[in-house]
Amino acid sequence: MGNLTLPPLYGLVLSGGESQRMGQDKAGLLYTGRPQLARAFDLLAAHVDRCFVSLRQEQKDDPLRIVFPGIIDTLTSVGPAAGLLAAHALYPKVAWVVLACDLPLLEAGTLDTLIAARHERYAAIAFQSEHDGLPEPLCTIWEPAALEMLQNQRTTPGKISLRKILTSHDTCLLPAAQFNALENVNTPEERASVLEKIAQQNKDTA
Repeated sequence: MGNLTLPPLYGLVLSGGESQRMGQDKAGLLYTGRPQLARAFDLLAAHVDRCFVSLRQEQKDDPLRIVFPGIIDTLTSVGPAAGLLAAHALYPKVAWVVLACDLPLLEAGTLDTLIAARHERYAAIAFQSEHDGLPEPLCTIWEPAALEMLQNQRTTPGKISLRKILTSHDTCLLPAAQFNALENVNTPEERASVLEKIAQQNKDTA
């Protein structure tokens, strides 16, 4: 895919969060009749050479997750970086599109834009946040060089900051994605709002 001088591109859907604010497993929430983990995986798999789901050790036999190729976190208490670091450890010579599972408004066009921006000079590619202008770390391409930087950050106690890497090195920062494509859903209230938007979109296209 793309420039032959670039590393292969794999996909990683992050599903290892504890969903504390939602009160139930976000990966299993239904949007247009499908669990959002399944929707995110299928969407991403169509754009990459191989695709995996990131999960915690205790989730490895979960019926929702077991049907997908999985990569189990090896670190705890470091936030979403755990999944990406585990993936990089297994396949250190590839680039990764990392995608949060809770992006129910994401469409293929947003991923097309992200992947089209790959270039040898970039260590990572990310969209600007609509809210603060900073890089959105959970719909991002991480080339091996950026992953090495992330790996080196492991020596810092506490959560590993994905944004710290994306704001301090050779990142291609794209304009904010359109149509709230990167609006994530962490609470029941946010989910209700997104479901209303999806219903309205379906009316507009009917």
